[in-house]
Amino acid sequence: MIINLCVIYTLSNIKKTTLILNKNTKVLQLNPNVSVDCVIIGFDFDQLYVLLIDSGVLKTTGSSRMAVPGDLIYDNETLDEAASRVLNELTGIDNIYLEQIGAFGDPKRMGKESDKEWLKSMRAEPHARVITVAYYSLVIMSDFNPQASSFAKSAGWAPIKEINDLAFDHFEILQAGLEQLKRKLKIQPIGFNLLPEKFTLSQLHKLYETILNKKLDKRNFRRKILKLDILSPLKEKQIGVPHKPSQLFKFNQENYQKLSDEGYDNFGF
Repeated sequence: MIINLCVIYTLSNIKKTTLILNKNTKVLQLNPNVSVDCVIIGFDFDQLYVLLIDSGVLKTTGSSRMAVPGDLIYDNETLDEAASRVLNELTGIDNIYLEQIGAFGDPKRMGKESDKEWLKSMRAEPHARVITVAYYSLVIMSDFNPQASSFAKSAGWAPIKEINDLAFDHFEILQAGLEQLKRKLKIQPIGFNLLPEKFTLSQLHKLYETILNKKLDKRNFRRKILKLDILSPLKEKQIGVPHKPSQLFKFNQENYQKLSDEGYDNFGF
């Protein structure tokens, strides 16, 4: 499988096992049995993307090894702290809200031959069983410029619909993140972290269709979304479009946050 990333950066491979704080503190060891993985999702008005890293070319196959950003945790940090650190170390992305998806601990989750080869080249204890805790976040892609670091050879956005295999059990983790997003859509508003400040109802409609992976009746959708009272109409229309300009909207942040906190009863279609 070939996945074309939108942004490519190349750095040297780094085999990382410890963190030295300074001369007066002890060396912190990575926990060989616990890791975190981050599913970062974006939207380009047409389809969903996920942030991937190329963790290096395998010698036996000569192919790149694509994965969601992830790594082992340090013994002195919380899972949330580890997720933020790992994401920043591998992609340069920082200061975003990460929500936990769940834990993945299948004994065979790292059993592919390509996984074993990579582990032998990168981990101090390549045969250790690793349980990972996955996180996900929704972001506006244009707000971030992923830059590969640490053992990541490149980092960039890949269309989710073109992905059918990833390192370890990362494809399963990606699917779990998408399912959680679908569940969240039914009880909380979605879009604030995926759309620009100003957008059309058609763009919001397309976002919901893309997440749910099905067509939604346009009139029914607009009736339901406007009833939530999370949108503020603007006295502006689209500019420079090849069709009749549509009215622009923005989210009412106070009402949006209230519904995000309190939720609502099955916003389904």
